[in-house]
Amino acid sequence: AAEQDLPWIDAHSHIWPAETDKFPLVAGQTKKDLNPPSFTDDELMAIAQPEGVGRVVLIQHSVYHLFDNSYLIDAVRRHPQRFRIQGMVDDHQPRPGEAMKKLLSQGVTGFRITPFIRKPEERPQWLETPGMVEMWKTGAATRQAMCLLINAADLTATDQMCSRHPETPVVIDHFARIGVDGQMRDSEIASLCRLARHKHTHVKVSAFYALGQKKPPHDELIPMIKRLYETFGPERLMWASDSPYQIQGVNNYRASISLVRDRLDFLSKADREWLLRKTAERVFFYT
Repeated sequence: AAEQDLPWIDAHSHIWPAETDKFPLVAGQTKKDLNPPSFTDDELMAIAQPEGVGRVVLIQHSVYHLFDNSYLIDAVRRHPQRFRIQGMVDDHQPRPGEAMKKLLSQGVTGFRITPFIRKPEERPQWLETPGMVEMWKTGAATRQAMCLLINAADLTATDQMCSRHPETPVVIDHFARIGVDGQMRDSEIASLCRLARHKHTHVKVSAFYALGQKKPPHDELIPMIKRLYETFGPERLMWASDSPYQIQGVNNYRASISLVRDRLDFLSKADREWLLRKTAERVFFYT
């Protein structure tokens, strides 16, 4: 009955506790930096469940906890059916593949990888480190997805990695941030669509608050979503909120899910089930 009442999966949300003694913040961050001061898994589910969301992929927050996945692992320990984790490991440390395998049994079925945590001089080659190559090879064996937080300028390098590692599951977070400056450039959307030729590559339909007009009802994103739908198919797209950022200012959780659930008239009922549940279920909830 619970699954029937709460069928949907939010494929991307951050959480963090106000408690920083048990779950210390990364060096340089203090409790005053937490915004909001608390966004626990219980607080997340209090806004998600009224919209029919019963499961969530929790995303490691590099700003507050960097490579320490402890709080998300604790959430999975408490709610093993409800959550899976997109964690983080340091590809600059020895044997990141072994770290990935150890985290799999703790609910970590994907990994956030991003150039944004690197020094500017390291960013052009961020996908080429020996540790990063090891991560992609490990993901092909374990089914743990490489989940890229990138800009559109990084899509060419991503395409090359997908070609070199064709069996590795890949997820592009937040449309590769196309539209973050308010402009939906056709050339950037075309670059994202080129990834569709890699059969294990997916895109998160997410972070509406940060793209386009950055306010509800987010309808300006519909043409991009439709193009991705026509290119990737519904089986490789997944909706996500990117809370708590989607619930700040004029934005809200309902506006995010309703765009996909209620207003994309080109989707069939079966298509919506893929975007709102089945794609994320297959990619992240396989354990």
